[in-house]
Amino acid sequence: MQLRLRESRLAGRARAPSSKSYTHRAVLAAGYGAGGRVRAPLDSADTRATMAAVEAFGGSVERDRTGETLALEITGFEGAPAAPAGVIDCANSGTTMRLTTAAAALNPGLAVLTGDESLRSRPQQPLLDGVRALGGRAESTRANGQAPLVVGGPIEGGRAVMPGDVSSQFVTALLMAGGVTDSGIEITLETALKSAPYVAVTREVLEAYGIDTEETGDGFRVRGGQAYAPEGGEYSVPGDFSSISYLLAAGAIAAEDGQTLTVEGASPSAQGDTKIVDILDRMGATIEWDRQAGEIHVERSELSGIEISVVDTPDLLPTIATLGAAASGSTRIVDCEHVRYKETDRVAAMAAELSTLGASVTEREDTLIIDGDGSALVGDAVDGRGDHRLVMALSIAALVAEGTTTVAGAEHVDVSFPAFFETLAALGATVEDDPHR
Repeated sequence: MQLRLRESRLAGRARAPSSKSYTHRAVLAAGYGAGGRVRAPLDSADTRATMAAVEAFGGSVERDRTGETLALEITGFEGAPAAPAGVIDCANSGTTMRLTTAAAALNPGLAVLTGDESLRSRPQQPLLDGVRALGGRAESTRANGQAPLVVGGPIEGGRAVMPGDVSSQFVTALLMAGGVTDSGIEITLETALKSAPYVAVTREVLEAYGIDTEETGDGFRVRGGQAYAPEGGEYSVPGDFSSISYLLAAGAIAAEDGQTLTVEGASPSAQGDTKIVDILDRMGATIEWDRQAGEIHVERSELSGIEISVVDTPDLLPTIATLGAAASGSTRIVDCEHVRYKETDRVAAMAAELSTLGASVTEREDTLIIDGDGSALVGDAVDGRGDHRLVMALSIAALVAEGTTTVAGAEHVDVSFPAFFETLAALGATVEDDPHR
């Protein structure tokens, strides 16, 4: 699907969707236990893949919608996933594949996990090695460390050694599975952990479900023999700061003069992407976060480029790159090599697509440099490359690009922010179907 966006000015209030990261973990956590109620989950393509995996392992997920409020009533598989009757299709969700790979290692039979073309190109070998070290079976059918995967067990616990700089999801997967093993799991990291806030999110969710974990000097440990049970039988999902970042960026570069754009659902949490507030403040934005109310207010501001490390916040790279194209001076995004292993190579893709719109971008292996002074954004045809974060970041850039921008692959926002374009339109953006698609 292609959409056209015109240069626009925005104002008003918008609510961000619930967190994708928390929803994945909360749904699977309920699956690991007897069950529970998950309030305000994100209902998106990615999280539906995790719900389907819980059902494949013998659990059930029922939707309970009251007005606009959604809750999930989950019956779990109580730490003993059944061998799935069919292939587990993780679609485009790397989180689903990695978290359910560890769950599959608890079943006495075998599970086959696969996904779309993009997901089948993403690295899984460190997790496969970890499962094997714990006594499970874990193989790539093409012997290249990528899906399709064949996984089985049951593992009983032990120690796994893995790199920390490929994906924090490997750590998350084993921590979640380890709590219901007989002897627990200790994870030793060979290299520094990147995207560490995502492990903090995992540990926060596990604590809410009654699972104790601890950080060791070189990794993490989770005791075995624990039981997943949220207090009061339910868990509420917070707002998603990765999604909030696009709305805040839109306000900082495209709000009406003298008007404020307010984002609701921004309660504090362990999400690393809360750093977008500090990043915008450092760039010179007029921004205020009322943490108690869970609201952030932002105005259109004269932004200046800064240097930003995304070692722990890889999902912010597309947003920051867009901000850099609308700011003065140079914006340097460093420590970003691991961002190349997402739904697409986001470093190369943002460099190419922003250049199409007239931005001056220099790409290096671990750095992306945007020269705001050398950039003059003009509408053109850009491609989201099947990546929801690229689609949203490029759409924000379109709000300040002269003329009209056509964004291909707009439907991929369903992965994390299904109402993204409706939200932009409600704030005042001109969003139209492309008659030439």
